[in-house]
Amino acid sequence: MPERKKRPQKIEIINVEDDRVRLKPFLGIRPGYYLALLYGLIILIILFLILIYPGLNNPGTMFSVSSNPSGAAVRVGGVYMDTTPCSIFIPQGRHRIEVVLPGFNDWQRDLDFGGSIFASIFLPLKGSLRVELEAPSPREAFIREGAEFIAWSFAGESTIVHHIPPVLSEGAYRLGPWASDPLSREGMDETLAAVTRFANSRSSLRDLLRAKFLLDNQGLSPSPLTLLHSTEEIIAFLGENSGTATWLADLLQGEAASQVASSQWYDENRAWGEGIWASLGSEIISFGGLRFREFIPWEFIHREILPAESMDVFYIAESPIGIEIWELFLDERPEWRIENLEQLINEGLVNSQYLAVSDLPGLPENTMAWISWYAARAWCEWYSSRLPPPLHVRLPYEAEWELAAKSGLNRVGDFWEWCEDLFIPLDFLPPAPAVSDPGSPERPVRGGSWINRRQNLEIEIRASLPPDSCSPFVSFRPVLVSQRD
Repeated sequence: MPERKKRPQKIEIINVEDDRVRLKPFLGIRPGYYLALLYGLIILIILFLILIYPGLNNPGTMFSVSSNPSGAAVRVGGVYMDTTPCSIFIPQGRHRIEVVLPGFNDWQRDLDFGGSIFASIFLPLKGSLRVELEAPSPREAFIREGAEFIAWSFAGESTIVHHIPPVLSEGAYRLGPWASDPLSREGMDETLAAVTRFANSRSSLRDLLRAKFLLDNQGLSPSPLTLLHSTEEIIAFLGENSGTATWLADLLQGEAASQVASSQWYDENRAWGEGIWASLGSEIISFGGLRFREFIPWEFIHREILPAESMDVFYIAESPIGIEIWELFLDERPEWRIENLEQLINEGLVNSQYLAVSDLPGLPENTMAWISWYAARAWCEWYSSRLPPPLHVRLPYEAEWELAAKSGLNRVGDFWEWCEDLFIPLDFLPPAPAVSDPGSPERPVRGGSWINRRQNLEIEIRASLPPDSCSPFVSFRPVLVSQRD
């Protein structure tokens, strides 16, 4: 039987009037009036919060500060605010304003500041200040810039995320006007010569060259004539010093490096530093459990990195110091015990790894490691107090260590060993005659360690560490000398 079709149902549409809400009068006031009053009150509150309240709550002055030279720190009430040129907000009242730049006299004044009430966000009360800073000693100021340049030179090469600030050229820009004075310029040139020994990256080399050009042009952009003069002086300096060809070939990139490496100048200077050697003497001195072997220096060619009194015969320990004699030192100098680690760290003499105990596989036995440069020097002072005058011990200078290693005594690949001198990356360059090196923040270590592959180690290999560093890869051996001074 066929299925019956359902008839569609009719949908009835009913018109419904819109619901309406009718406001009633409030206190006899019709809705149209009190709504207008309410909206007006809201608008007034908003205008008050925007235009009036900020001026009442925090009145002050938007103050613009500039200085010559620029880059000075601005302090308000002893609190750092910004660096010139800058605009800072200073609350209403009397405040001490300081403009400070290293190497220049501090500028400070007590100033009164007002404040506007109406629309202070959009139309603040404004003021300005221009400060002319004076350098009492441009020479000393530039030496400080040189010391900061040296510290940054140990930070490596600049990258996108690791920027090395051009502190030396910025100092040359600020102090350039004083370079017109012959005495000031002489000191600046000597500082440039001193810090050149630390230009061991492309970033530091760029900073050094920029500083040279700025000083030659008294802090201004170089003209063609001064640029030519600066270039001539740079070429003369490079030509006078052995090793500069190798230095530039390592630092430059691309075609520039290839041109230096393929030059006759490079071939003639690539063997700088050869000829430093010594002979083993026959005398051996034993004292307090240590054996010192005599060394007789014969030639020092090209490099002059030892004080004159250290050019004589010296005696160097046949091995790094052992654990037993270190323990004796701790017994008599308890301030260097591990129990005083926190105090030693606070004084900047060691790091948290000082005298750490470890059974690292491969660590040579019966040799004391985990010792900072400061701790090694303290040991030398203690050991010297046990020697008959005029004998005393100290850490070896780099050249002394290298002489002993070339003569067959010091083995490479046991421990990196602390040396006495400051670490100079480019030690083939001579020190400045009148300005001592502003100071290296690191000390040399020589020899490589048991963690390094011996086939990659050579006697001439150099490295450096901050003097408070302690590591299982670093130890030291003392040098015995006569205290003539």
